[in-house]
Amino acid sequence: MQTRQIGPLAVAAIGLGCMNLSHAYAAPPPAADAEALLLAALDAGVTLFDTAALYGFGANESLVGRVLAPHRSRIVLASKGGMAGVESADGVKRVIDGSPAAIRRNCEDSLRRLRTDHIDLYYLHRWHKAVPIEDSVGAMAELVRAGKVRALGLSEVSAATLRRAHAVHPIAAVQSEYSLWTRNPEIAVLDACREIGAAFVAFSPLARAFLTGTLRDVGTLDAKDLRRQMARFDPDTYARNLKLLPPYEALAAEVGCTPGQLALAWLLARGGHIVPIPGTTRIDHLRENCGAAAVTLTPAQRARLDALVGRHNVIGPRYNAATQAEVDTEEFPA
Repeated sequence: MQTRQIGPLAVAAIGLGCMNLSHAYAAPPPAADAEALLLAALDAGVTLFDTAALYGFGANESLVGRVLAPHRSRIVLASKGGMAGVESADGVKRVIDGSPAAIRRNCEDSLRRLRTDHIDLYYLHRWHKAVPIEDSVGAMAELVRAGKVRALGLSEVSAATLRRAHAVHPIAAVQSEYSLWTRNPEIAVLDACREIGAAFVAFSPLARAFLTGTLRDVGTLDAKDLRRQMARFDPDTYARNLKLLPPYEALAAEVGCTPGQLALAWLLARGGHIVPIPGTTRIDHLRENCGAAAVTLTPAQRARLDALVGRHNVIGPRYNAATQAEVDTEEFPA
């Protein structure tokens, strides 16, 4: 695969989001299958592996550490702190805490689970708005100076917050949702990343399976699937969005790739500083995703894609109100 730059880190153009091996969608796959997928990603040329303290309340980091520690020199390891599982009387709960003490604690826990002495790219998973971004990033900068982290990132932040953080310590990457059907980064943060020399790491680049064309009936989703809480996956709303797929799939056939590959190729063509990190539990889908790096789109095909799927015709907000309140991203008016 071609490579792209994230601060001092050279990575293959398509990375792997590891979250759904432990968290958020259907029940996690058996351990042996998850381990096989991580090793298959390594064999396919993936170098950027993205995890977080939150995913599976540490289980995902433990999985990644167990499988990939023997291959540590071959990979770029990304994780996140500032949002993690915390023990309570009712069990482990998700807590956003951007205080310096929490960030230091999260990092130490992640290092232990990942079986490494440093994390290549360490993100603030959410900006804890009760804590100045300068304080959170200042604590992360201390981790860099201590040799525990190589480069810093932020997740789900606005261009203004990014610039404030970058004034404290260079920010190598911003990670947010970006795909044909989620265009919010185009408001300001993509340009801000370009201006300061940061990469933009796109999560959910396949629109949580919508752009693969494989999810036709949201009624089949697991009862605990994160998508059941999202307005776009309401059965009636999703049925309306499905009407966008036939011409989109026809264009994929014309290009000579799968619908998922078309979505990833579109992202790669949006800018050399963009790195998609699709997640999957299936090795065949993993290989399909990696194949998108070889797909070339003409300017005319890219323009047709923009016309087929975008802000002008996708229905529904990406998050519910409670989750939206936790993020700091620019959003298009409803």
